[in-house]
Amino acid sequence: MRWKESPRAVLTALLMIHVLAHIDRNMLLGFSPQITGDLALSNAQYGFLAGAVWVLSFGVMAVFMGSLADRFSRTRVMAGGILLWSACTAASGAAQSFEQMVAARFLVAAGEAALVPAAVSLLADLFSAQRRGSALGVFFMGIPLGIGLSFLLAGTLGAAQGWRGTFTLMGLIGVAVALPLMLLSDRRHAQGETERGAPFVAQMRAMLASLRDSPTVLWTIIGMVLVHVVFAGLSFTQLWLVRERGFDAGGIARQIGILQIVFGVLGSVVGGVLSDRLVGRIKGGHAGFMILLVALCGPLMIAYRFVSPGSALFYAGMCAGFFLPLAMYGPGLALIQGLTPGRMRSTVTGFTMLLFNIFAIAIGNVAVGAISDRLSAAGSGNALTTTLLATDALVIASALFFMLAARGRRVQGAPGVVVAH
Repeated sequence: MRWKESPRAVLTALLMIHVLAHIDRNMLLGFSPQITGDLALSNAQYGFLAGAVWVLSFGVMAVFMGSLADRFSRTRVMAGGILLWSACTAASGAAQSFEQMVAARFLVAAGEAALVPAAVSLLADLFSAQRRGSALGVFFMGIPLGIGLSFLLAGTLGAAQGWRGTFTLMGLIGVAVALPLMLLSDRRHAQGETERGAPFVAQMRAMLASLRDSPTVLWTIIGMVLVHVVFAGLSFTQLWLVRERGFDAGGIARQIGILQIVFGVLGSVVGGVLSDRLVGRIKGGHAGFMILLVALCGPLMIAYRFVSPGSALFYAGMCAGFFLPLAMYGPGLALIQGLTPGRMRSTVTGFTMLLFNIFAIAIGNVAVGAISDRLSAAGSGNALTTTLLATDALVIASALFFMLAARGRRVQGAPGVVVAH
């Protein structure tokens, strides 16, 4: 296919779609004070909406969509997902109650589940092992750009359009993006039938067998799940800064947006490019590089909770929290994809997304909301501070699992070539 002969153009298009996905996903965070006030949501309800509702749909559907992408056209699987999430983003803007918002966000998540498994598999095919971490790092720039732009939209366009109007507008943009993508067919005849995934049940059995045979992949996935606990903290960052650090909601939303873009993008680029360049020089390869990232960022993230608001160390810790998880995508997924058979790359990516969403986002968000509510009811004036410190500690604990992965195998050389370390 001609479009596959331009990997950089494909990467650019996928990055733009990924940005759109994370704007739609994270506008809930950017508008959290307005939405919680308008719909009269408690911390626990907000945590459930931002976390558990998402995983109940996104997590399960990521595995199913991944298996579809391994068997059929990855581009058309993605296009169908975009249409679904965009229509339901617009519907979110019309929600009048907690229950209606739950239903709309549930379907937004179902649609967004189609993107990452298919896109990661496609990029793993288009880029060599020496460039795969960089390509994946660029693709995952969509997360900080999308999160940052969602906060910027809340602080700028949201002031004029309101949260409801902004949700509707973004939904219409998504529909316009999806329609051209439907025209691109991801045929795989040249690869042969052996490169296609099996039907869902057989594919899941094959994937689990593959994970049993590759403990390095399993340890890497567990470590990345713990790193993703930082996103549970991010869901409550604006509330924490407004309620316990005295920041203005609109002003801090704009600051979070800008810093998330700058340091999230920097993390994606540094993590992807440097891991590709240093993989042969650092003990443990990609896993060793991830250990180094945790060691550098973890102490700053802890200090951030204690120092004076507005100080240099305060912002250094905030930025480290934006930088670290994005820096993990390039090396982490390059390691996982390099050790995974081509016919199940989307499925393994979907399974990884499922674990991220169950343990880091769903349980994490509900736990942060419920624990902080309980501490507040007990009279604590720093309920969110205490709870968010616990999420930081779990992020730092990821280094233990990357150490286990570093003792195993690492990807080197051409695709599919794996050597003992």
